[in-house]
Amino acid sequence: MDVESEMKWYAIFVETGQEENFERLINVLYPDENIEILIPKRKLIERRQGKVYEITKKLFPGYVLVKTVMNTDVYYKLSGLPRVYGVLKDESEPVPIRDEEMAVILALTAEGETIGFSEVYKEGERIVVISGPLKGLEGIIERFDARKKRVKVRIQFLGREKRIDLGAHLVDRCSG
Repeated sequence: MDVESEMKWYAIFVETGQEENFERLINVLYPDENIEILIPKRKLIERRQGKVYEITKKLFPGYVLVKTVMNTDVYYKLSGLPRVYGVLKDESEPVPIRDEEMAVILALTAEGETIGFSEVYKEGERIVVISGPLKGLEGIIERFDARKKRVKVRIQFLGREKRIDLGAHLVDRCSG
């Protein structure tokens, strides 16, 4: 079995604000270890004293995502670094992040560690729900709240027209 197939993603709990220092330490101390590091960030618009700023914040403050073969040696190397509180684990051993959870994070960070702004939707636009219990249903946007990243959508459900409020991340434009 090759090494890549045994590699899994794990969450390392570090002191908040020390995520990049952890990454630097890994790269300096263990350059030959097969350790991939991801610190997902997102861009936000922040208003302070009437001015608008574009800022970048960590998606999971205090956590660094690490892809590696988690054996005893690697576990102690990672958890023994300064300002590391530990590797997320169950009662006895490190628990890998579930593939379906990691797939979402990897899709969002496909362009790099920083997730850009969500698309802006227009009223009257046809959408399809791409996640959640209403997945697959199509509808029309009645209102889009860019600040809250929410959409009010009109859908046909159980033979009736319903208006529902969804997070903008749960919908996508209909193709064609």
